[in-house]
Amino acid sequence: MTTAEPKRLILNLFEMNCVSHITHGLWRLPGNNRERFNDIEYWTELARLLEDGGFDAVFLADVVGAYDTFRGSADTAVREGLQIPSNDPLLIVPAMAAVTRHLGFGITFSTTYEPPFAFARRMSTLDHLTKGRVGWNIVTSYLPNAARNFGLDGEIDHDHRFEIADEYLEVLYKLWEGSWEEDAVVADRATGVYADPAKVHPIDHEGEHYKVAGPHLASPSRQRTPLLITATASPRGIRFAGTHAEALFTGGGTPEAVQDTIARVRAAAADAGREPGDVKFVVGAGVVVAATEAEARAKLARYQQYSSVEGRLAHGGFGFDPTAHPRDTLVRDVAGENGFGRRSRGPFSGDQTVGELLDALADLSRGPFFAVGDPGQVADAIESWLDDVGIDGINLTQHHSFDTARDFVEHVVPELRRRGRLRPAYRDGETLRERVHGGGDRLPARHPAARYRRTPELAVSRRTS
Repeated sequence: MTTAEPKRLILNLFEMNCVSHITHGLWRLPGNNRERFNDIEYWTELARLLEDGGFDAVFLADVVGAYDTFRGSADTAVREGLQIPSNDPLLIVPAMAAVTRHLGFGITFSTTYEPPFAFARRMSTLDHLTKGRVGWNIVTSYLPNAARNFGLDGEIDHDHRFEIADEYLEVLYKLWEGSWEEDAVVADRATGVYADPAKVHPIDHEGEHYKVAGPHLASPSRQRTPLLITATASPRGIRFAGTHAEALFTGGGTPEAVQDTIARVRAAAADAGREPGDVKFVVGAGVVVAATEAEARAKLARYQQYSSVEGRLAHGGFGFDPTAHPRDTLVRDVAGENGFGRRSRGPFSGDQTVGELLDALADLSRGPFFAVGDPGQVADAIESWLDDVGIDGINLTQHHSFDTARDFVEHVVPELRRRGRLRPAYRDGETLRERVHGGGDRLPARHPAARYRRTPELAVSRRTS
């Protein structure tokens, strides 16, 4: 009887090209480097640190609007540095790739406001430059201000955004997978032919939302289509993820909520003709670790002193201001119908007092995926997330740049490797898709993108269908 190998952790660092990403107020911590986000050296130093520590990827969040619901304006977000100012996540990837050989990059980009043709070329370019180390976190954008920034009076309906995204992906698949045949580039110096025009095809897409002629301007990159990631838990988003995603960035107030999302995505994948294992599940996780539990808890207490409740209220899109009411006021008496906002997560209810709500918001350790302690305690928690909850990986929250990553590399990585949860070393030449799924560079044939490939087998199936 053979013992099954332990499930290996997908290990990413959660980042954003801004001052305050999701740890509001902590940019003020002594020694924190967050204010250096405009400097290219911040990103190259971070990339080297992550690769030295064996991280699989850095996951780069993004938004294209300001958080302006709380108190009726963006003032709180601007004051807090809450994802404003922020810079484009795509543009820092070449710098990080240039100083690393293995680290992957998950890049957030929205399907709602910018057309697919130019984005297809940017991602193919990054896939070429990184030799296949990029993934795309597909989002549809949720901020009302984002809609106004692109000429709309208000947000596009949630489910309709996913309808647009489905067609967006169809255009991209045609460009990435079908426009150029595999052997189109011949680079024949003798004849002067670089690419065979008979093997480079327009896509002539005409749909409800997009009209794109093609051909794709970039030749086939290592992965062709980057690793596809989504971040959702809504019913329409679950169906979208089941169709397209290779990894899902998800979360929930309880382990059971995450398990429910996992089950629903796997069922949606099966409905789309895919295998349940075609999608990996990654959660946002907080870790505060030190050589001893006492040191780790002291560190968490220091972090806690800088945590900004107002930043959390603005980020959550709260429709009322709890700080304007006495702490013993019941939330239901002052919140109103939309008081919690669509982005506020956690065990919040109208039965709480305002003081209880504010204390919960300020608590950095809230949520099911937080671990504080010595290396063994943290590794125990991560193993429980993998084995008992059923996740596949974590996006590690940066409480302190770069101490969060350094602490994890120094204390947790060796322990996880000892337990077989992290590989001892990278495999040379591996693409991000290979690393996450253990297969080849390209999407499997059962993925819907494969129907746009130009192969003899698919040509026959098109003629007979």
